[in-house]
Amino acid sequence: MLKRIAVTQVRLGMYIQELGGSWIDHPFWRKSFKLEDPAMLKALQTSPIKDLVIDVSKGLDVLNESGNAEAHEAEEAAPLAPSAEAESPPPGADASPAPAIKRISAEQERARAKKLLKASKQAITSMFNEVRMGQAVNAADAMPLVEEITASVSRNEGALISLVRLKHKDDYTYMHSVAVCALMVALSRQLGMDDKQTKQAGLAGLLHDIGKSAIPLDILNKPGKLTDEEFDIVRGHPKAGHEILLASNGVDEVALDVCLHHHEKVDGTGYPHKLPNDEISIFAKMGAVCDVYDAVTSNRPYKEGWEPGVSLQRMAQWSKTHFDDRVFKAFVKSVGIYPIGSMVMLQSGRLGVVVDQNPVSLLKPLVKVFFSTKSRTRIPVEVLDLSKPAVQDKIMGHEDPILWGIEDIHELWSQ
Repeated sequence: MLKRIAVTQVRLGMYIQELGGSWIDHPFWRKSFKLEDPAMLKALQTSPIKDLVIDVSKGLDVLNESGNAEAHEAEEAAPLAPSAEAESPPPGADASPAPAIKRISAEQERARAKKLLKASKQAITSMFNEVRMGQAVNAADAMPLVEEITASVSRNEGALISLVRLKHKDDYTYMHSVAVCALMVALSRQLGMDDKQTKQAGLAGLLHDIGKSAIPLDILNKPGKLTDEEFDIVRGHPKAGHEILLASNGVDEVALDVCLHHHEKVDGTGYPHKLPNDEISIFAKMGAVCDVYDAVTSNRPYKEGWEPGVSLQRMAQWSKTHFDDRVFKAFVKSVGIYPIGSMVMLQSGRLGVVVDQNPVSLLKPLVKVFFSTKSRTRIPVEVLDLSKPAVQDKIMGHEDPILWGIEDIHELWSQ
């Protein structure tokens, strides 16, 4: 039997069926679980959550004033009272279509995205740690995170994607999963996929590297070059992940496929199965592009990330052997020819950093100008919307911040 209770009534041994409020405010990534850890109880009691639903058939009931468990036999026929914070109608009720999500600026979305990334890191870290301890993944537990990421990408396609690129080296494995999820969502929207396919793609991106939970941490986080034996262990993560997902709950064929085949290449030289182009699914081809882009733009234990615009240029050189042409072109459109965070040279001789995309023209993003190459000095910061008729300047190409001695490029666009 389900019963809604206040957080103040929670005790160890209860089975949590549903947590009230927004997923981002939850101290746990799982949707349903038995509360057995005192640290988890404390985290719940100090969280913003006011109420939750317990299943007394799977765990303990609340205590009455005398300290005994409440009797609930007579309550079994009573309907569960809805929470004031309930976000969806009760089963069987007529639900109105979800309103279209209005696009906002990257600056507006950035604060939400930062909060989401903090919650995502906790969720993915917990997921990987639980898998390492032999627990199965439940797709339903991961879907709230996929939905939050999808909503963020819908509000602004570049805000979260650009921020997650700034992940710390030690967080790479976990935040890479979040990045690929967001990139898969953006790419699926660009390819014209429906809502169901977009969520499937997002879940596949979130779970694509779950096999890395089977790799020893000293190999996974090794700062130097891997030995041949260590590299073989790493190359085994698609098969290991596929086995983990097969033993999990509610994981669909798309996630299984992307997990197993995101390292396949269209020329047939990928792994683990060396599949030819026509045997690689559209979702696996999407996973390949998204996985590589986040890998080459991120700082990792053994290398520094490339500037996003330069990364796209180098990936374009590999496209005939690595990526499906249609998928790669759609990917470029989804992140922008000049992705957020790219440093660019303007016709005026000024340097700027891209701070937002222009949905009307990929060649005319919003650029924060900050440096004159003629005087080789900083200039007052100015944000230019290159799509405006009054703005005569235009982008001439990508520039490498290192070559110009620009060490605060990330701060310039992210703050």
